[in-house]
Amino acid sequence: MTNTTTRPTYLQVDLTQLRRNLINIRKKVHPAKVMLLMKANAYGHGVDGVAPYLAPLADYMGVAIVDEGIHLRGLGITTPIIVLGGILPEELSHFIQHSLTVSISSMELLDAAEKIAQAAGIRLKAHLKIDTGMERIGVHDYEAESFLEKSLACSNLEIEGIYTHFANSETADPSHARLQLARFREVLAYYESKNALPPLRHMANSGAILQLPESHLDMVRAGVLLYGIYPGPEVQRTVDVAPALKWVTQVVHSKITLPGRPVSYGSLWSPDRPVRIFTIPCGYGDGYFRRMTNHARVIVDGKMYDQVGRICMDQFMANAQDDDVKVGDEVVLLGKDPFGLQITAGDLAEWAGTNEYEVLTNISARVPRRFVTR
Repeated sequence: MTNTTTRPTYLQVDLTQLRRNLINIRKKVHPAKVMLLMKANAYGHGVDGVAPYLAPLADYMGVAIVDEGIHLRGLGITTPIIVLGGILPEELSHFIQHSLTVSISSMELLDAAEKIAQAAGIRLKAHLKIDTGMERIGVHDYEAESFLEKSLACSNLEIEGIYTHFANSETADPSHARLQLARFREVLAYYESKNALPPLRHMANSGAILQLPESHLDMVRAGVLLYGIYPGPEVQRTVDVAPALKWVTQVVHSKITLPGRPVSYGSLWSPDRPVRIFTIPCGYGDGYFRRMTNHARVIVDGKMYDQVGRICMDQFMANAQDDDVKVGDEVVLLGKDPFGLQITAGDLAEWAGTNEYEVLTNISARVPRRFVTR
């Protein structure tokens, strides 16, 4: 990602706003540590600019796959990095080579990690993953005692942490989340029974940061909340955060389209009178979802306009009605314009029939990121 681009279409990423979001999250969860999630290209924001800026402020960084961790190390980041997703045993050598922390989610992976660390003559940092109700990866809470017991016997693993993941922390009904918390506490009781200090405990994701303070424990994992997005319409907004993205482009073509002249592939829309149709150099190849066809809206010069006709891979059209929208006019696809009009990630998600997470992480790498500070 770079601040240099010849495209009129780009993402502006406000690093200062990300820092403010982090500061406010820290105030909420103090004294717990904060892990910053950098997976999926920093939730679409551009990890090459975001991670180096935030790394000095992070206690830990989290990614989903090994390649993401290796990429962060390539950026010169020395902050501890954990790979939170499931891995294959043959990937373990990369954890040693790049000083990454591994999530141990099964007995088999525990054995494999101990053996490879022993062969390398090191102590590999590891966090134990407990499944308390997500049914994705991890050892079930009701089978965890033997798992924890075996981990304590691993002389070549530094069991630095233990964690689980909420399935429903952002909903109005906290019953399932509290059940998961109770299950996790039962697992952690093993250490007390052995008169041993538990390793670093963490389970709170964005929803739990906001509305389950009892789950903050020793560390929280800030994902979508770090990027200024609340993780659901029902969640309590107990931390002040704001989006850091503005997706902008410029009009590349503008003309009058006559009645009976359908716009774009499939002829899904045509005007019933002469109107000005303008073309935007962005499409589903950039992550502007095709399924938003005839639902999306854009902002030009303080006015909102309907997208019309099927969204193409690289371009789409909008209806200016009788307004004189000209080539070169700035178009806001996401974020606020200078007049205060705004299109949110939630708007795009509603038009596409998805959620804000998918909207952010599907903005293509071919859309340049420009990083700004204030």
